[in-house]
Amino acid sequence: MERNPAYRSYFPDFDDLIDHNEDLVPLYTGTGYSEGPAYFGGGRYLVWSDIPRDRMFRLDETDGSVSIFRQPSQHANGNTVDLLGRLITCEHASRRVTRTEHDGSITIIADRWQGKALNSPNDVVVKSDGSIWFTDPPYGIDNNYGAPTAESDIGAHYVFRVDPSSGKIDAVITDMIMPNGLAFSPDEKKIYVVDSGRTHSPSDPAHIRVFDVSGDGRVTGGSVFAECDAFIFDGMRLDERGNIWVGAGDGVQCFNPHGERIGCIATPEVCGNVEFGGGPSLNRLYICCITTLFSINLKVSGLKRRYLPQAA
Repeated sequence: MERNPAYRSYFPDFDDLIDHNEDLVPLYTGTGYSEGPAYFGGGRYLVWSDIPRDRMFRLDETDGSVSIFRQPSQHANGNTVDLLGRLITCEHASRRVTRTEHDGSITIIADRWQGKALNSPNDVVVKSDGSIWFTDPPYGIDNNYGAPTAESDIGAHYVFRVDPSSGKIDAVITDMIMPNGLAFSPDEKKIYVVDSGRTHSPSDPAHIRVFDVSGDGRVTGGSVFAECDAFIFDGMRLDERGNIWVGAGDGVQCFNPHGERIGCIATPEVCGNVEFGGGPSLNRLYICCITTLFSINLKVSGLKRRYLPQAA
């Protein structure tokens, strides 16, 4: 079979995940910087952010149409879906994490820690116990990339956890330069977190770290899982086999659970983030590049949401 130039295989395992007959399909172009894709399986639609142009889009999978989901969006970045099918959004301009209720109203999940304003929440995930985890680098306040510049009240860049019962916000990872994309392992005993510090200094990190997560939300460890060879890593998702698909300067890089880079889907622009969709099969990978949203069909499904029994 002729090799598809969209794919770069470094391990034979990657060929089990991709179909060389499938090409990148552009679905929408014209964004200032696409980010934060979140898939709603029940409605067969994808929501994603255009950070600098202060808007969010909605792609309808049933007919391919694209419409404005929200404008203004508070220069929204990362998005995810919670256990009840509600949208969770990281907002740069308002420096907060919000939840869009089923009736369309907005609930503030987090906007301050220890009385201090957050920096600019970047990416967010929801664990099966309902806790919300998000990164808080200064990307939304340290330049004029849409939202106004501002000083950091906290003076540091952390990963936070919001308790599902009390709403208490705890800084659970405090030793990263620029925490960015994050994702849980299939059993939720590990969390992968990107450090994209190289955006501000060539000597700072451009890697993924992996931490151990206890049942009560405590985090330990933090060894380097994978190094980036194409500027920085950004947002990521896992497939059902535990492989990590992460946006990078050259496209979507794929790592197996051992931290070995097994392949890459090359994109014509920097890739900011990815999401699995395509209905119940979850075998369609949505790819947010700078100006364009792409998709490509895979031979592997995205990690399906699991509701794990909680310890007594």
